[in-house]
Amino acid sequence: MGRMISLAVVLLGVWFILSGSTDPFLLASGVVSVLLVVIIAHRMGMIDEEGFPIQLLGGLILYLPWLVCQIALANLAVARTILAPVMKIDAGSAWVPASQKTPVGLVVFANSITLTPGTVSLSVLEDRIQVHALSRKGLEDLQRGEMDRRVCAVEGRR
Repeated sequence: MGRMISLAVVLLGVWFILSGSTDPFLLASGVVSVLLVVIIAHRMGMIDEEGFPIQLLGGLILYLPWLVCQIALANLAVARTILAPVMKIDAGSAWVPASQKTPVGLVVFANSITLTPGTVSLSVLEDRIQVHALSRKGLEDLQRGEMDRRVCAVEGRR
């Protein structure tokens, strides 16, 4: 029941932010729409730890600012590479260890890699992710495991 209420609150919040409407009819329509979505999702069995991972919220609040900084730093590195008079691209592919214990954690890790400019997740296995990077330094950074450790902290493991 708690997950259903949490999902409804999140959906209502997103709906209100995106619509910005305070018209009573539209507010009522939004509430009815959200309730229908929550009921359908519940009947389909989609409101579980994987479908709506509310248990990760606390860890994500700490992780997302760090990830945004990494994305900004990677953007600068990619821009430097592109704008250099002579492009020195040292692209490569390698397997990066993945210590996550849940499918959601593994997805967060793989998506974080792909969100970071200059790197993309190619293949995901239980204990590792194949990554293509614009530079060997990007691969080395991932292999050092800082992002892996932080995603494990999101899962609740240190």
